Order: sequence, then C-alpha cells, then structure tokens
Amino acid sequence: MSTNERHVPVMLRRCLELLAPALAEPGATVVDCTLGLGGHSEALLDTFSGVRLIGLDRDPVALKLAGERLAPYGDRATLVHAVYDELPDVLGRLGTPRVQGVLFDLGVSSMQLDESGRGFAYSQDAPLDMRMDQTTGISAAEVLNTYPPGELVRILRAYGEEKQARRIVGAVVREREREPFESSGRLVEVIRDALPQAAKRTGGNPAKRTFQALRIEVNGELAVLERAVPAAVDTLAVGGRIAVLSYHSLEDRLVKRTLAAGAGSTAPAGLPVVPERYQPRLRLLTRGAELPAEEEIAENRRAAPARLRGAERVREVLP
Repeated sequence: MSTNERHVPVMLRRCLELLAPALAEPGATVVDCTLGLGGHSEALLDTFSGVRLIGLDRDPVALKLAGERLAPYGDRATLVHAVYDELPDVLGRLGTPRVQGVLFDLGVSSMQLDESGRGFAYSQDAPLDMRMDQTTGISAAEVLNTYPPGELVRILRAYGEEKQARRIVGAVVREREREPFESSGRLVEVIRDALPQAAKRTGGNPAKRTFQALRIEVNGELAVLERAVPAAVDTLAVGGRIAVLSYHSLEDRLVKRTLAAGAGSTAPAGLPVVPERYQPRLRLLTRGAELPAEEEIAENRRAAPARLRGAERVREVLP
C-alpha cells in the first residue's frame, strides 16, 4: 500500500486556507512539525509553488516513507529527524531563524496505528511498544510492568481522563505479578474484565483512554507540546501563521491557552494607553476550535476527534 493510500490528511483544505496568506510570497518557509507520511507537506508543496518546506518527525520509519513521497520536490523539502519541541534548534542549524508558516498535526499517525508491531492500536494484538521513535525511551510494556500503582493511576487519570483508573490499575498490578505484560491484546482483555458493565456501554472501546494515557506517557507528548507551541510562535515572522490540529481535549486546551495568551494584552490593569510592548502579538484566525465537516468524517473516521486552531503573528516582541 502506498503512503497516499494509507494516509488521508485531516482537514487538509482548511489548513491550506489558514496558512495561504503567509505562504503566497516566493521564498516563504513553512514547517510541518509532525511530518508523518507527508500528506499535508505534499499538499503544501503542491499548492504553494514558491514555498520551501522543513519537515520534522521523531519516527525514522515515517521520515523514510515521507522522504520517498516528497522526493519529486527535490531541495524544496528538507526533512529532519527531531521532536517538534526541537524546532528552534533545527531552524538555527538550517540558518532559518524565522518562518512564514507552521503546521502541527498532533497525536498518533495513521502509519503508527496501522503498522503491526507498534502497539498503538487497541483493535489489534501487537507488542506493547507505543514509542514514536523506537530507537530511544521506554516502551508501554515497561511502564505497565514497572511503574508503582499510584503513578499508573495518576497517568490514567491525567492523560486518559479515565474515571475507572483505580479499578484498571488494580487489575493490571494483579496480572503483572502473575506474568509481565507484553501484548496489547492481553491489556485490552484485562481492562474489559476489570470494568463494570455500565462503563463498557459508553464511549467506544473501553481500552481507548488507557491506551491514550500510555502513549502520552511513553512519548512525553504533553510536556513536549507545552514547550513546542510557544517555541513555534516565537519562530514566526510578522505576518506568519500557525495551524494546529489536536485530537483530544488535553492537547486542545494546551494549544488554546498558548494562542489565547499571545492574542491578549499583557499590560497591567488600569493603563489609560497601552504601550506597544504590551499589545497582542497574535491574532486568532479561528473562532474557538474548528471541527471537520460531516462529509470528511464519513470518508475518514480518524478525522472525527480533530480540533483545528490557527493564529497570525502580528507583532515582534520588543526587548
């Protein structure tokens, strides 16, 4: 299966619309901070013929596949193995301190969900890995088998918003003493058996929130995002634009908070005239978070939870 067949970019047209005014000038640079299989990047290079693209991904497999997909664009596309909070360092090495566009498509990629052996999907049995970069860090199995029960409960509540966290962790601890966890299928069974019937009847697969929590913990996703969005805003030239696709409320709240802070005045209360250094440095481009159309969700079920926010840099930060 080709990368084009495996990956349908979410809210693609709207992302292009949001970024378009900043990418119209020849020589503009856009960063795809979450390259994945390169669907959004390919569309950016196709739509804006004068644009240069820098693509980041922590997953070496995704970089290889995206590289094959974007090879026809030659040196217009520069792909870098990096986590997206490393953006300022990457731009520094490339001699491009300011860019005109930044795109984030957060969460787990289609490739990672579909690739057997990664353990991201609760719908298929696979080794419990969940690392986006399999060359570094600890796996989901190590988290399940070694973390203290209290820490596992915290993770499930904080990152999965799982109301049954204590019940699930109790079952996990009993099971790991009998035999360490290795496969996603066994974890799904343990979760199903641990939950009361009422909890199984709502909200889709009962393992969904636990898998989300483990993935976020393994990859440090929220901590990375908390650093990455402000860093990306800082790299935008005046007139530059950022678009961020989130897939759960934890991500969306972080993005909303950062963009809203940039779009607000930092002046002390009561000033009769607000000096320029206190003026907003961002202008919000979306009213709240925009959602995918029903038609898109019908064609691509993975678009259903998407939330899109955008902003434009309107002012440099004065010293």
